[in-house]
Amino acid sequence: MARLVFLSLAFLAITGFASRCRATTYTVGDSSGWDISTDVESWARDKLFVVGDVLLFQYSSSHSVKEVNRDSYQGCNTTNVLQPSSNGNTTFALTKPGNRYFVCGNKLHCYAGMRLNVVVDGKAADGPAAGSPEAEAGGDSTTTTTNTPSSKNNNPASLVPNSVMYVPIGFKSFVFVGFTCLLSWTI
Repeated sequence: MARLVFLSLAFLAITGFASRCRATTYTVGDSSGWDISTDVESWARDKLFVVGDVLLFQYSSSHSVKEVNRDSYQGCNTTNVLQPSSNGNTTFALTKPGNRYFVCGNKLHCYAGMRLNVVVDGKAADGPAAGSPEAEAGGDSTTTTTNTPSSKNNNPASLVPNSVMYVPIGFKSFVFVGFTCLLSWTI
């Protein structure tokens, strides 16, 4: 009887951990990157962004990315900026629910569609995605820039294999650990 209770509790614990959300790093525009030719509005349309996710902007030296407020976003105002970056590889941690607005620092590029509105859901992910920086406490906007500048000649997909990266501990890991524990307990 004790074994049955232990097995039931172990199964519940394994499935409970495995079903939790995972933080995701999204490469804005996927392999096209943050560029005038990328339809970032369509790119974002089918994605669910949650607290803990990270946006990775990769762009050439003719672009930049600036986080702005709603009014600046709508009017492509690039002077009233919350967080600017222009080094080619920039991450923004999504640290709280609500709307986040990003524009290219070139006002004409913004008018041509190089701007992004992300709605962050209040459901938090487990933690930062693999390979991404952790969000700093105290603000709604954490920007991290990498030391490697990007250019349009760089292939953004070579730096981040795809748009979605999960925390390495997933369902298969929990099942394997749970199975190993159960097997060693029964022997």
